[in-house]
Amino acid sequence: MKTIIHTDKAPTPIGPYNQAVLVDNTLYTSGQIALNPATMELVLGTIEIETTQVMENMKAVLEAANMTFADVVKSSIFISDMNDFAKINIIYGSYFDEKTAPARETVQVAKLPRNVNVEISMIAIK
Repeated sequence: MKTIIHTDKAPTPIGPYNQAVLVDNTLYTSGQIALNPATMELVLGTIEIETTQVMENMKAVLEAANMTFADVVKSSIFISDMNDFAKINIIYGSYFDEKTAPARETVQVAKLPRNVNVEISMIAIK
């Protein structure tokens, strides 16, 4: 059974997609960028600030599905500049227990929505 997950604590989708879809006990999230959910304005400045907003948005989506970062089994990180990898990794890593962290890939892409520097999506299982 497919259940659409939505929370006002994460940005409203800016296209024909949902924040996340729950199928049985598996949650598939859409990519999150650094949008402030209250204002729908980008939160930029440093890559650390941007990544923190992305992770807080993802946390809100997970919580809306009664899940946490401990339930995440796979992450995909898309970045505009691989030189930011170490800084992004520090912020991203602070949300997980390293011993049980999910599988992950990080790829540099030519361009991301709204010209942001990082976008993250996840799969979680309860």
